[in-house]
Amino acid sequence: MLNGKSILITGGTGSFGKCFTKTILENYPNVKRLVIFSRDELKQFEMSQTYSKDRYPAVRYFIGDVRDQRRLKTALEGVDVVIHAAALKHVSIAEYNPFECIKTNIIGAQNLIEACIDSNVKKVVALSTDKAAAPINLYGASKLCSDKLFIAANNISGSRDIDFSVVRYGNVMGSRGSVIPFFLEKRKDGSLPITDLEMTRFNISLVDGVNMVLWALENALGGEIFVPKIPSYRITDLAKAIAPECTFNIIGIRPGEKIHEEMITVSDSFNTMDLGNYYAILPSIGKYSKEDYCRRTGAKPIQPGCSYNSGENADFLSAEQLSTLISENLLT
Repeated sequence: MLNGKSILITGGTGSFGKCFTKTILENYPNVKRLVIFSRDELKQFEMSQTYSKDRYPAVRYFIGDVRDQRRLKTALEGVDVVIHAAALKHVSIAEYNPFECIKTNIIGAQNLIEACIDSNVKKVVALSTDKAAAPINLYGASKLCSDKLFIAANNISGSRDIDFSVVRYGNVMGSRGSVIPFFLEKRKDGSLPITDLEMTRFNISLVDGVNMVLWALENALGGEIFVPKIPSYRITDLAKAIAPECTFNIIGIRPGEKIHEEMITVSDSFNTMDLGNYYAILPSIGKYSKEDYCRRTGAKPIQPGCSYNSGENADFLSAEQLSTLISENLLT
């Protein structure tokens, strides 16, 4: 699918970008170009020690910011496929610096859309977050706006052969700044800070996130928000899996935080199709009807009026399963 293609990933030095790069170089040895686009020169230098241009001649490193459309257009020259992973993602930082979040997550998204359309890119997949569903914080609201922009981009591409779609999933196990590395660091104190004993979260591994994006590249018709069927965990079970000897220090829920995360809202359910391993939230205004989408993909509508959230999920990871996953994914 990607052999002979040129790929660009924004935010390419992040956790997802590094895993995506590893997967592409291992599975698509004849990829034409793989452009790592990000704004942090140190992270690019560090990444180039593992994926050097000498050993991997297809790899290119571009310093740039999605806020700079001219630089995006330069980087996109000859690119066939774009994965958009660049974002300001920390809830509290976004709350304190709201317009900086907006400039990257919303204006940056529109800059990329326009640059892709002008550069004859063929496929675009943007990464989203469960926080974009019924958002209560600025980060989630900015990603919801970004999702809407990417979906609506299919309506302004004219006769160009380009499809935009979105992948929305929950907490990535072990990603930078997430709860698992935080708990691993805090366990030496003998006590773990717990926001709320009832809190739950979705869970997905980096590898599964990358595989989902590759699946979306191959199967998207354009305009879908894809949601994976993944397990949840209770924050208390995660704490027990990481540090069973530690006590809990209940600190209360933080501003902009939910008890349970949601990926498909009740309102979304009326436009959501079941694809087997994934759901697809279809655009309310798009190039195909729900009936046509089901005919072309074999999808089936889900029950109207339901939602998909981490608290009511049918699949929960136990403390023992979490411990095994952490050992396999983070401690090897």
